[in-house]
Amino acid sequence: MVFSSLSFLVFFLPVFLILYYLIPGRAKNFVLLIFSLVFYAWGEPVYILLMLLSSFVDYCDGILQEKYSGEPGKKKLFLIIALAINLSLLAYFKYADFAVGIWNSLTPLDVEFPHVALPVGISFYTFQTISYSIDVYRGKIKAEHNYFDYLTYVSMFPQLIAGPIVRFSVVQKELHTRTINEDGFVNGMKRFIIGILRKVLIANQIGSLFDAIRTAGDISVVTAWLGLLCFTLQLYFDFSAYSDMAIGLGQMLGFHFPENFVYPLSAVTLTDFWRRWHISLSTWFRDYVYIPLGGNRNGRVKHLRNVFVVWFLTGLWHGASWNFVMWGLYHGTLLTLEKFIWGKKLEKLPVFIQHLYTIIIVIFGFGIFTFDDLGEMGRYFAKLVGIPGNAFFGKEFLWYTGNYLPFLVAAVILSFPVYPGFLKMLEGRNNLIKKTVKGIGAFAMAGLFLLAMASLVRDTYNPFLYFRF
Repeated sequence: MVFSSLSFLVFFLPVFLILYYLIPGRAKNFVLLIFSLVFYAWGEPVYILLMLLSSFVDYCDGILQEKYSGEPGKKKLFLIIALAINLSLLAYFKYADFAVGIWNSLTPLDVEFPHVALPVGISFYTFQTISYSIDVYRGKIKAEHNYFDYLTYVSMFPQLIAGPIVRFSVVQKELHTRTINEDGFVNGMKRFIIGILRKVLIANQIGSLFDAIRTAGDISVVTAWLGLLCFTLQLYFDFSAYSDMAIGLGQMLGFHFPENFVYPLSAVTLTDFWRRWHISLSTWFRDYVYIPLGGNRNGRVKHLRNVFVVWFLTGLWHGASWNFVMWGLYHGTLLTLEKFIWGKKLEKLPVFIQHLYTIIIVIFGFGIFTFDDLGEMGRYFAKLVGIPGNAFFGKEFLWYTGNYLPFLVAAVILSFPVYPGFLKMLEGRNNLIKKTVKGIGAFAMAGLFLLAMASLVRDTYNPFLYFRF
């Protein structure tokens, strides 16, 4: 089940909210837990057992670490066992076929592919449970003694499928005591609706344009670059919209999840981009891989090693395919070059040039990201430079942009902090103007929400890109 489906919007969410607000006090966690398990089991009832196993392992690990806190050797052993179980489950279900493919290509002994189905959300909830065990080991949090509260944290449906990756320390207090009021519900509902609008009215429309360009025959160089721009915009609005919806749902329930995107496409360096894109994943790798490896503290050679380890793992985390590994190493290489070679020179250039440099790198990188078929990737990349004999500009570009112009313009504008800037501009205005603008905004949001619902009823194109990660 996805947030932008009619089954979720019309049936699941209303029933859940009614029960959640009717049930008093601590019993709300029980309602949240039951509905979260139903939400996950909706499409994959078998794999709910895998999530229950993972959460039980780390719950027990936390209890055992706390019990033997005075015996460092045993405490470390329990952590290693928990990490080994979690990473083994993730490795098998996500990378078994990939590993067999590598083995078969390198050795004469062919092994039959296990054809393991990928459980939805396994990358996200595994990283959450791992961070819990490590934080208990480091003494940053206390172990949770109520298993059902801990399971509620792991399975919480607003952020279960695609994040943001919420650490236990962020919600530990709110799992036991949280404030649920009208302001939180209203603000959360607004954020959720904004996410729906960004997903349905922008990501889906731009995505259908990219699919059309991707499957087209002969296209010009400009159209090929337009296609990669469309995929970049689709991925951004698709994933950031899901984060909006998750954060909004959390607010409605009394939880405060961390921000996951801060206008990354307005970045002026690649480093700046990765401070703004999928923040919860970037900070997870920083805190649990990069810093434990030594970060930048032990000389340049080890610093470079740590950077490439992190980016190799970041690419692999996204999927069991060589294009994800290439994408990770691509960014690791360019971030290193930016830091040590041309970063200071780049800062002296006009902001527009800095931004153009960043966008070109990001767009090309997402070209690597989206083509898991390396042959298809090569053929598409050839079109980016006019090989073999593609025209620089073709009439098809005008057709594509003409048919999708409103969505392209909206996507580009909303990729920049225009709306926050508009709100800041209103701060100095009188109350009448503020109330008028708010009224118009509420009316427009309601109209756009109805349009989005009509689009969901009419259209069958409603993918969610991060489901496969």
